[in-house]
This record gives sequence, C-alpha cells and structure tokens, in this order.
Amino acid sequence: MSFKPLDLTGKVAVVIGGTSGIGRAIAEGLADAGADVIPTSRRPEHVEQTASAIEGRGRRSLRVHSDVTDRQSLQHLLDRALAAFGKVDILVNSAGRTRRAPTLTFNETEWTEILDTNLTGVLRACQVFGPHMLERRYGRIINIASLGTFVALYEVAAYSASKAALGSLTKSLAIEWAQHGVCVNAITPGVFRTPLNEKLLDGTARGQEFLVRTPMKRFGRVEELAGAAVFLASDAASFVTGQILVVDGGFLASGVNQ
Repeated sequence: MSFKPLDLTGKVAVVIGGTSGIGRAIAEGLADAGADVIPTSRRPEHVEQTASAIEGRGRRSLRVHSDVTDRQSLQHLLDRALAAFGKVDILVNSAGRTRRAPTLTFNETEWTEILDTNLTGVLRACQVFGPHMLERRYGRIINIASLGTFVALYEVAAYSASKAALGSLTKSLAIEWAQHGVCVNAITPGVFRTPLNEKLLDGTARGQEFLVRTPMKRFGRVEELAGAAVFLASDAASFVTGQILVVDGGFLASGVNQ
C-alpha cells in the first residue's frame, strides 16, 4: 500500500470559528495544503478579511457568517457551501469562549452560554454537516479540545467542563460514524496566546506557571497547529478516528522538569 500524502488538493473545508486565533491559523494551514476553505464566524468583517487571505493563497473561499448557537445559521452555511462547491469534505469546530471566575459564585447564565458555544455548538455543527458526510461516506471532522479536557485549570470550570465533555463527544461520534467513512478527531492545543486568553496570560502569575510547566518554555505559535490539522484532514489519517491529538510543547507529559 502506498503512502497517502498530506495533500488536500480538491478538498473543501469549513472552519467554524475560523477567522481569528487558532481557527484562522488552521484555516490558512488547510489552504496552504491545497484545500478550498470557508472560514466563518459571527463577525462579517472578520469573515471578509480571512476569506481574502485564503484567496490570496490561490484557493477558493466563500463569505458566510454564522453563529454556533443558531442552528439555522449553520444550515445556511452548509447550503451556501454546497451551492458553491458541491460538497464539504472537512469540518473544523473552533468556535469557543471562556471566562475566569471562582466556581462557587460563577454566574449560571454565563455557565450555560459557555457550554452552549463550546459543547452544544459543536454538536449542532456535527448534526448539520454530518448527514451530508454520511451520505457521501466521506468526511473529516476536527474539534478543538483543550488542556482542560484532561486537567483542571484554575477558575475556568465552565470552559474546562465544556472541553472535557467535548473530548467525550468526539469519541462518541467517532465510533458511531466510523463505518460510514467519517473520521472524527480533536486537537488539544497547549498554551497558545490568542485574543481569547491573552488577558489570562500576559504578565500574570498564571502565564508564568504555564511557561514553567511547559518543557519547551514558551507559548505555542498558532501556526504550529496547522500540521496536526492537515494530517487529520488528509487521507493519510484514513484509519485515525476517536483520537485527541495533543500539541502542547510537552505540558501534559511534564512531571519534574529540572
């Protein structure tokens, strides 16, 4: 059997939450690997900017904004993608939100909103895009997990709970859809400085602790996630499903570092 290269030429990818931070880096990485990419989020101006960047790489794109808390907007996204490209091969679920606060007094409304975006939003997207992939008997779904999928992170219980559950959802979908040609995996980024977490990291004791506990002694660069995404999106990963691929500079492997 010949090796299947990490080439996404001819593939169509939708990246939800794909217009900033980790999501945008993955969207651009998929485009660099040959895919046509539809980056989407709630802000039309960010969608425009990122779609232009995709086209600047010589790939096709589409300008559709969406909200993972709104199932109709996700259905509209799928309909537009199919009208323009005829198929969707790859779905990346990267939309997310967080808030730091003591768990004892954490606002229940905010708790629900975080889970609705980070967990139920992924379920909605998979329920909307899944039937198309199952009918074609081909699909690659990549969810964005977190260190909080595996370990506790101080005073972000809602975020960590949503990401721990996302790991379980990834595995559940993987085993349900494995016989139908759809692979469902997740990527766990380590500490990557993004607009979502910069206030928690910059010049804080928390940021310093992350650096101390990361054997590489630095934060990740978002473009360093592209390789993992390209692999999981490609035919080279045709027998890989239900996995959570960690890209963390050694954080989760760390015990005593000196």
